[in-house]
Amino acid sequence: MNDSSQQLIRVGHSPDPDDAFMFYALAKNKLDTGRFRFEHELVDIETLNRRAFSGELELTAISVHAYAHLNDIYMLCPCGASMGEQYGPMVVARRAWSIEDLRGKTIAVPGTLTTAFLALSICLGGEFSHVVVPFDTVLDVVEAGQAQGQPVDAGLVIHEGQLTYAQQNLALVLDTGKWWFDETGLPLPLGANAIRKDLGEEAIREVTRLLKESIRYGLDHRADALDYALTYGRGLDRAKADQFVGMYVNDWTLDFGDRGRQAVRQLLARGHAAGVIPRLVEPEFVD
Repeated sequence: MNDSSQQLIRVGHSPDPDDAFMFYALAKNKLDTGRFRFEHELVDIETLNRRAFSGELELTAISVHAYAHLNDIYMLCPCGASMGEQYGPMVVARRAWSIEDLRGKTIAVPGTLTTAFLALSICLGGEFSHVVVPFDTVLDVVEAGQAQGQPVDAGLVIHEGQLTYAQQNLALVLDTGKWWFDETGLPLPLGANAIRKDLGEEAIREVTRLLKESIRYGLDHRADALDYALTYGRGLDRAKADQFVGMYVNDWTLDFGDRGRQAVRQLLARGHAAGVIPRLVEPEFVD
């Protein structure tokens, strides 16, 4: 089957080790994709969240928070989750504050549609100011104490910054994944892969199957997939990249499972109750 006869599936995901690991098999043509041809676009998660409102990508990584605004366009794949069991995005600062000390402070955040921002908003009841900066500059602006001419007291860290913040002499104030587990006993569902509803049932199921095969291929060929993921590690050595991939590509990634689905429902419900999510959303997963 030549390219012109294949259905194009545009895939959006973050240029991060965990996403790269998940999509290794599809990106490097390790799978027979049948009647589908995949094109990959690598951009940061907040940009993907914003782009999803136009539905331009057939398959896209998305924050669970953003999904609450997009469930008329996309449904959630049961595979491709990024979930943290007692770990997740972190708030760091130049001094060892308590969580209560964060109230009223200005926090650099990597986007207001990220699940990290939702979890922080629920935790603090919205009692903080924020300035949006690119995710890979959060540690730098906290260290500098300012961003865009505004004073910055702390930063909300996602991706590999969760492993490297101490290198910039910053202190951990809040681990949202640990806080969420203490509150609910559940993992914190940060990201998912969402597929456009208008593809139709058959295509949705087949593309979801190929996504799961790609994830499984990476787990079964870990060394090769990790080599590929390292090209998106932004300074991580192999050991730290392996640690980071292990945090977010695991059994949860192959399938949300009942507990993972419950975590998504709980997060969306609490986000709505806190006034961050405008309407109560019941998540819809590919069967």
